[in-house]
Parts: sequence; structure tokens; C-alpha cells
Amino acid sequence: MTAKKIKDDKVAPAETALDYLQNHVPTEVKTLLAWTAPGRPFKKRTKQYYLTSLLIMLFVEILLFLFSQYMLMLVVLSLVFVSFALATVPPRDFHYRISTEGITVEDHFFLWQELYDFYFKKRNGIEVLHVRTHALIPGELTITLGDINGEHVKSVLLPFLPYREYIKPTFMDKSADWLSANFPLENI
Repeated sequence: MTAKKIKDDKVAPAETALDYLQNHVPTEVKTLLAWTAPGRPFKKRTKQYYLTSLLIMLFVEILLFLFSQYMLMLVVLSLVFVSFALATVPPRDFHYRISTEGITVEDHFFLWQELYDFYFKKRNGIEVLHVRTHALIPGELTITLGDINGEHVKSVLLPFLPYREYIKPTFMDKSADWLSANFPLENI
């Protein structure tokens, strides 16, 4: 801030950073929005999904056995087990809170300085808020909205974080979309 002229040609001292923070930054933490929603997008799978996955796993396991890749066989088996566990067990509800200080997911708190930007994406027919972080881990917060309107969340987050309407898909995103479109594990 620059010095200001006063009536009697006296120059007022420049406002220090501490004075500015005390006068312009809120001193109390206010909750702007809070809700409860599932921890991840979940879709109930049919028997066809499990059967197709098992057949693909069996084919890959036979190929790996023929090439004597026993450790890779264990990796494939464990990945199929994890995917079945995630497809079978519905997620528990998490408590989300957006405040003037940052975002809280259950008992993990993220300051606004740690967060980079946000965007929305639909996964399994559920609108999901993605908040990218400056740090490599976690890299991105994936927050399901539940009954909350996306536009309302957007209006709350805009004063703190930039909004991205379009995020360029990575090679992995493109590959996953291509595989799910050309080789679906179940008919929809």
C-alpha cells in the first residue's frame, strides 16, 4: 500500500502487511458447505461382469503360465481380487466440509494453499468433484457430491480455487475409455 496524503500535508505511514491481514482477512473459520456422501462412486455389478472378468483372468493366467511368469500370475490374481472386492462392497459415507480455511474430508484437512484447481467429472452416472493438489501425494481429491448440486459447490469454491471446464485426458484416461467402449465387461 502507498502512503496517503492527509489534510495538513502529513503523510500517513504505509499500511503494513500485518495491519492488512488483520483488517481484511477473516479471523474466524466459517463452514461454507458440509455434506455426507459415499466415499467413492459405486455401481452394483451383474453376474456377467464377474464371469467376463474371470474368463479374461483365466486367459491371461494361462498365457503367463506358458511363459513361466509365476510372479505376474500372482499380480493378475491380486488385481482381480481387488476389483471384485471394490465392485462387491459398497463404500461407507464420508463427511465433507468446505470452510474459509480449506477442505476437510473425514479427518484430513487440506488448506487452500495446498490445493491447485478443481473440475467436475461424471463416473458411473455420479457427478464427482476433483480437486487437484500441489503435492504429488495425494495429487487429486476425489469427492462425491451425493445430493449436493454441482453448481452450488462451484459457486462456493470459485473464490478460493480456479475452475477448469476441460481437463485434457491423459494417455491412461484415453486407454481406459477405449477399452471400456470396445471390450465392455457387462452389457448396459
